[in-house]
Amino acid sequence: MIHKFKIVHFPKLLLQTGKNWLNNEPFALSAIVAYYAILSLPALMVIILNLVGNIWGKDIVQGELLEEITAAVGIQTAESIRQMMLDRGNESVSIFTTIVGFGTLIYGATGVFYQLQAAFDKIWKVSDEAKPTGIVAILISRLKSFGFILIIGFLLLISFVLTSLISAFSRRLENFLPDSLFNYMYVIDFFISLLFIYALFAAMFKYLPSKTLQWQAVRIGAGVTAILFVIGKFLLAWYFREMEPGSTYGAAGSVILIMLWVSYSSLILFFGAHFTKVFSDKYLIENNN
Repeated sequence: MIHKFKIVHFPKLLLQTGKNWLNNEPFALSAIVAYYAILSLPALMVIILNLVGNIWGKDIVQGELLEEITAAVGIQTAESIRQMMLDRGNESVSIFTTIVGFGTLIYGATGVFYQLQAAFDKIWKVSDEAKPTGIVAILISRLKSFGFILIIGFLLLISFVLTSLISAFSRRLENFLPDSLFNYMYVIDFFISLLFIYALFAAMFKYLPSKTLQWQAVRIGAGVTAILFVIGKFLLAWYFREMEPGSTYGAAGSVILIMLWVSYSSLILFFGAHFTKVFSDKYLIENNN
């Protein structure tokens, strides 16, 4: 029987989502993604920095990225990531070495999205028969993953542009607006960030799984996930700042913090993916057969 969604159904949907989430080994999946994130991070940061930096300015983009990373996991980890983004493009290398290096960079950067696709397929219970196989399928999956890097770069660029416009507009109005009204500019900036997080999650839920999902489920699921992610972002920042979980690991502390942040964030992402599936199964099941 197909139901019509009502807001009063939301608590039951969350409860069912929680049960499905716990039954699908979320901690194991998030640990796998965190491991591949560490391997992918240097290449991913270099590509993002060059994609957006060539348009917006590398120093500006690096500063903005490091500011966000510092807020999330602390100064020490941000400094370690900054080292990953140092430009080594002035080294003299052969064309062959450049091509091989670029291919390795792309392969490394797409690894985390490739693993996210595998995790989503598990959540959506995509059968092995329904998954594409062979070298061509792997290449397509990697190209799809690279597409998400481009999406992230595009969203970051638009976010930087809008944030800069808001900042410039705010400075012009600062002398004319009362403080209570001026503070609304920061609220607008927050909702812009939330909008782009929502767009990224919607793209992930729609295009990463091997199964075609309906936009109605994707829109609802991405919205819930974006809200949970923003809440989790502030809680994780507080946890890393107050508890300093990486301090006991010495020199490896930065790597551990990155893995913890990715792992915890993946738990939220997988919860959102399960919510999307529960919603789709309950309200859109006639189109899922």
